[in-house]
Amino acid sequence: MAMSSLCSKISQKPDRERLKRSQDGNGINQSSQWGNVETINNVGGLLSALHVQGEASSGISQRESVSQVTQPASAPTSPLASPAPTANTTTFNLPTTGVAKLNLDGEAGSTTLDPNWQASKPSVRERNAAMFNNELMSDVKFLVGANGHTQTIPAHKYVLATGSSVFYAMFFGGLADDKEEIAVPDVEPSAFLTLLKYLYCDEISLEADTVLATLYAAKKYIVPHLARACVLYLETSLTAKNACLLLSQSRLFEEPDLMARCWEVIDAQAEMALKSEGFSDIDQHTLASVLSRETLNCKETHLFEAALAWASAECQRRDLVSTPTNQRLVLGQSLNLVRIPTMSLDEFANGPAQAGILTREETIDIFLHFTAQHKPSLEFPIKPRIGLKTQVCHRFQSCAYRCNQWRYRGRCDSIQFSVDKRVFIVGFGLYGSSNGAADYSVRIELKRLGRVLALNDTKFFSDGSSNTFHVYFEHPVQIEPETYYTASAILDGVELSYFGQEGLSEVVVNSVSFQFQCSSESTNGTGVQGGQIPDLIFYGPAPPPPTPSREADDNPRVQ
Repeated sequence: MAMSSLCSKISQKPDRERLKRSQDGNGINQSSQWGNVETINNVGGLLSALHVQGEASSGISQRESVSQVTQPASAPTSPLASPAPTANTTTFNLPTTGVAKLNLDGEAGSTTLDPNWQASKPSVRERNAAMFNNELMSDVKFLVGANGHTQTIPAHKYVLATGSSVFYAMFFGGLADDKEEIAVPDVEPSAFLTLLKYLYCDEISLEADTVLATLYAAKKYIVPHLARACVLYLETSLTAKNACLLLSQSRLFEEPDLMARCWEVIDAQAEMALKSEGFSDIDQHTLASVLSRETLNCKETHLFEAALAWASAECQRRDLVSTPTNQRLVLGQSLNLVRIPTMSLDEFANGPAQAGILTREETIDIFLHFTAQHKPSLEFPIKPRIGLKTQVCHRFQSCAYRCNQWRYRGRCDSIQFSVDKRVFIVGFGLYGSSNGAADYSVRIELKRLGRVLALNDTKFFSDGSSNTFHVYFEHPVQIEPETYYTASAILDGVELSYFGQEGLSEVVVNSVSFQFQCSSESTNGTGVQGGQIPDLIFYGPAPPPPTPSREADDNPRVQ
């Protein structure tokens, strides 16, 4: 199976037999002495869902002294586009010896037309790079791509063998052969060229539409540095919109770190991930993993609706009419992972009870579970999910209030912050009235580089104490490390309130370091040392488990 299937999901239905075979596998396994691997299917939807954020990465260094990394500022419009790189790219240049850039179409070959071309290239790397995708002195050709999309790519056995143990075995091992042309139908031409470019030039050029195909090629030919660069690129492109599809593929590619990153996003932004277009395209194993996840942060009704959406799409893939009976058929035991009894009675009555996917007996038993004193046994879990626990970063060491100080009148309180690990901001904690109980209206806002990421107009009740009062965004907001975000609040209510003082410029909460600095948008006096927005409420790495006390260790329980 050619890797062109990675890029064609949008325009054609996935082959469910191939998908089933890929589900039965445990990832990338070599099936011959050349390191041929199981073809990875059902990836095209993810390739089209990835959107590279121009500011998301500071570059990927493979060999810091000579490497160059190029990442696109925007993805190509077509997954089947020519392998030539897009004109609009963001390039991160690391120290080099002045090697001319090469594109993936092999224009470097024109640099060797001069009979004395070697004289213009003083370093070994430059001379080696001139051979990339070049017929000159090539001793092997690869026919890369599926039928109808094949591209002939010249190469040099010595260069490939020094960069890949698979190529070494292919050309110089005990089972080597002397074929002048080698068919590679399961790899995309653009991905194969990216692989060769790294082997020849120490350059990594990754694009959203081909990064998974490149990861496949790097895994197949055992080029770990390129594979790691692909994984880092995918991590920086990870959002709630593509997290479920990327989770499916990271399992097949055996990338546990990437899987963990995907779960972080899915847990914190579960509702957004479940409603993404890509969720309907995941395989059934991944569906079951999501539906059984204990730490999902969403209502059970969203999981039920997502399961129905997946079932409808699966019916289409199997050429079945999308009826409740067929939806139940394709879901199988996955439906029993939805914790329907943990919904409210109203949610159940207006949702699953009328969806037609439950049997009459199941519907009656669940109604009895809600209302009867003696509850029947159910085939659905009755224990609610644990979900995620919010954590709080408190940036002031004390608070105070004074007469005629800290009024609002429509002015903005604002502070900038950054983190060293990915977190998800849920909301803010705010100070309330210092003159008795009062109601407040507030607009909270979160920005990055001037762009509004989240905005919510809400209210809160202040009981007149110095406690902080929490207000929330509609959805958690993903916060990337090492960049500053602006948190703002505009309050309307009782004029006099408490305010923070003795502010900290750095606060560490469960291994996450928050850095604070003043914001130019703050027009009401809030800054690092004092003011409003004392709390940032977030989801982040789980706190470490408590260490057992020495006393407990010294006094074991007697059985």
